[in-house]
Amino acid sequence: MKLFLDGHDLEYEMRALCFAFFPGEPVECQNTAAGGCPDDDFVYTKIKRHADNKISALVCVSKGGVRKCAAERVRVKPNERGHEFDIQCEFALGRAMYRAVAKITGFRHPWGILTGIRPVKLARARLSAGMAPDMAAKDLQKQFYTSKEKAELCVEAGILEEQIISLSQPNSASLYISIPFCPSRCLYCSFISHDVEKMAKLLPEYVRLMCEEIEKTGELATELGLRLETIYIGGGTPTSLSARQLSDIMSCVKKSFKLDWLREYTVEAGRPDTITREKLDAIIDGGATRISINPQTLNDDILRAIGRNHTSAQVFEAFAQARQAGFKSINMDLIAGLPGDTPQGFSKTLDGVLSLDPEAITVHTLAMKRSSRLVTSGGGYYDAEARDVNLMLSEARSRFKTAGYRPYYLYRQKNTLGGLENVGFAKPGFEGLYNIFIMDETHTILAVGAGAVTKLRQPHGDKIERVFNFKYPYEYIGRFSEILDRKKKVKEFYASYN
Repeated sequence: MKLFLDGHDLEYEMRALCFAFFPGEPVECQNTAAGGCPDDDFVYTKIKRHADNKISALVCVSKGGVRKCAAERVRVKPNERGHEFDIQCEFALGRAMYRAVAKITGFRHPWGILTGIRPVKLARARLSAGMAPDMAAKDLQKQFYTSKEKAELCVEAGILEEQIISLSQPNSASLYISIPFCPSRCLYCSFISHDVEKMAKLLPEYVRLMCEEIEKTGELATELGLRLETIYIGGGTPTSLSARQLSDIMSCVKKSFKLDWLREYTVEAGRPDTITREKLDAIIDGGATRISINPQTLNDDILRAIGRNHTSAQVFEAFAQARQAGFKSINMDLIAGLPGDTPQGFSKTLDGVLSLDPEAITVHTLAMKRSSRLVTSGGGYYDAEARDVNLMLSEARSRFKTAGYRPYYLYRQKNTLGGLENVGFAKPGFEGLYNIFIMDETHTILAVGAGAVTKLRQPHGDKIERVFNFKYPYEYIGRFSEILDRKKKVKEFYASYN
């Protein structure tokens, strides 16, 4: 499909809308439609500024031999330019494109013209401006053409997010510890994770050096007066490590950081086939208050097909062991839209998970990541029915609400089926704080380990700076002195704002 830009340079934004309305189709962009539009498929977008402080947005869409156009006029401030002007143009073009596409296909995207990863911010902005929740939801529908269901979901999550974010202080921080190892790679996964059996010889040195990085990071946090509020050990699959290795890492955290303000300590146990009572005891003795056990589905045929070498029975066994070990806050991750799944099959997975009564459940929409085996092996799942996935998400939300769970955390990723969302649901008081802080960029996230990214947040402002660690364990080990040297950037960042 060809994309034409006329009178504006919003290529990134228009591409994102094309991908949302025509998923999987390659887009070739041109700055003008000189010589007229072609006869094949195209999207033509034009912005014109008028003397009466208005802009007009025109979009023509041609698809399968059918051509439809839509236009919109929007008032702007006199002589307005820059970011705010671009936003006005983007949304005006988006609404026009939405209407033109709907005329051809009848398709109305449930997220309307929103393509960003954090739609909840729009809801929170309206709530902060004094809008009542119902009015905020209606405004999202009016301005961005979201469905009633998605608008209400955004507002509901936004209310809880705001309550949690408001407790963060200018000197607050969180700690992320990266364990980039898994027992095997899942079909849909594109994370930098490594087969633990193949990498076994690296593990002792990796753990030793990461403990050294934890110590140095703790020294920095103390020197800068940072108040550690959450810890998240993620991956990969952290329980790919032995109980002894997990204990060493968590003991190092205890020794290196002041934990007086700690409100949450999560270990992403992840794959049920890696969870043992010995590891669970090590995790709880290490101070963790929350774990995540991630079945993704309870259909054994689908589990085999996506490369997860465990059964649904092992999920129930791991959950029972976690309860016996003393965990009172357990999250479970599910994926909607896995190859071979159906709304009926997903409903059975919900039956099983709800029977366990975890404190939190996170539902992800399957993302078609370019480096995952699902894409590179030519699975062709871009054609999966987005409508079915939306039915799965709708049923989950309805049943979770009945069971006492509330949406507290919502984000979107590129290339999810149907452009749909990921949502964390929790019983009151069991929301995953780290999830909100990392997605909202509420405060500084100090990160250690291979592939980890430290996000520095200006204490009394919005500036964000990132410090990257090497992605691969062998790089992390071989160039560890450079990792420690980069820690200087943390001090420099805070020094520039004091």
